[in-house]
Amino acid sequence: MSPMAKPASPAAERNPERTRARILSAALKEFAAKGFAGARVDAIARRAAINKRMLYHYFGDKEGLFRAMLRRKIAERQAWAENLSGDPAESLPFWFKLSCKDADWIRLLEWEALQGADKKLIDGENRRKLAVRSINRIREQQAGGDVSVEFDPRLVLLAMRSLVIFPLAFPQLTKVIVGRPVFEPRFQKEYAHFLKQFAAAFRPATGQRINIKFTD
Repeated sequence: MSPMAKPASPAAERNPERTRARILSAALKEFAAKGFAGARVDAIARRAAINKRMLYHYFGDKEGLFRAMLRRKIAERQAWAENLSGDPAESLPFWFKLSCKDADWIRLLEWEALQGADKKLIDGENRRKLAVRSINRIREQQAGGDVSVEFDPRLVLLAMRSLVIFPLAFPQLTKVIVGRPVFEPRFQKEYAHFLKQFAAAFRPATGQRINIKFTD
């Protein structure tokens, strides 16, 4: 056993689900700080207060751990989305405020973009399926009159995510443009209000005809 590794505690052996959750939380912190390439399994094990062998037992390898961490995080965000209405004036400020409290997720996505541009996307097939679900949800919003049918729902999703994520992903540009740091409460309040107002750009024009076709 590595001198840095810790023996498995009786509590970890008695409560595997709690141990898995602790490992996944530690993994998010490590991957967000260093990216997939830079993250070290030893460091994740230390954060989770378990030995490295137990981590491999639960997740197989570093990629398996990254995949499980992604799925847990995405499932969490999907659960939040289920409680939202189809109105962009509600969803855009909600996701921005949530992202302000979830900086690790934004950093993780940035590291993935930097380190994996020329590599196969980890858990790509599952993530594409989830994207299709989000696109179909926008189609439902178009059918319900919340979003204009003039827009390609794929581009609506991309635009909405860009509006929410950009200030947090590029805080230096945000500060240059707006003159205040992104984590300043005043800026967050003003930007959330802006998103609520800007949401009108996604809504259908008065009397717009609804003609939606759903695809798999």
